[in-house]
Amino acid sequence: MVIYFIVAVIAYLLGSIPFGYILLRIFRGEDVRQHGSGNIGATNVARKAPGLGIATLLLDAAKGYAAVVLAAFVAHSQWNSSHPGMFLYYDPHPYKIWPAALMAVAAMFAILGHVFPIWLKLKGGKGVATGVGTFLALAPKAVLIVLVIFAILVAAFRYISLGSIIATAAFPLFAWLMYRHESSPAVLAATVAAAALIILKHHQNIRRLIAGTEHRFELKHR
Repeated sequence: MVIYFIVAVIAYLLGSIPFGYILLRIFRGEDVRQHGSGNIGATNVARKAPGLGIATLLLDAAKGYAAVVLAAFVAHSQWNSSHPGMFLYYDPHPYKIWPAALMAVAAMFAILGHVFPIWLKLKGGKGVATGVGTFLALAPKAVLIVLVIFAILVAAFRYISLGSIIATAAFPLFAWLMYRHESSPAVLAATVAAAALIILKHHQNIRRLIAGTEHRFELKHR
């Protein structure tokens, strides 16, 4: 259990690095929390500086991916066993470290770190980019499917929030269906919890979607 605690703490600290806040502060001398939605994520950063928004998106995803890969490395350094893939198999032995479970814990806490960063008084982003990074490390095939779902929804309705919410909700299901022989109930529970956290952070978007006042995505032509 000590390993799980250590990995959770490291994943949280990685996830809590506020790249959006740091980049805009360094390159523009501005506080991203004072603009737009006040969110530290890529979308809000892009409103002030599109290039920095892209960098924020990549870095937020990378920190989530790194947290899960680090957990996989720790698990396998403690357990000399071969494995079939990133979304690792379930071993019922109660005293072994389950690589998949440890990776799922890392994913959950990396997202928690982004949503509630200790450096910014627990006021962070919505966790979508960091979630994509963690999910990509856990179940890459499932991520490809939900990204297609996201793209279709955004193209059809032009609501990025709607695409994010539905794609996030779909991920645990597709991950379980595609990797069910290599997973465990603990991993499913962790991915559902991570997805639920991201969706809950979209509560304002959900209210606006219901009210019909949510902002639609539009490509601006100059």
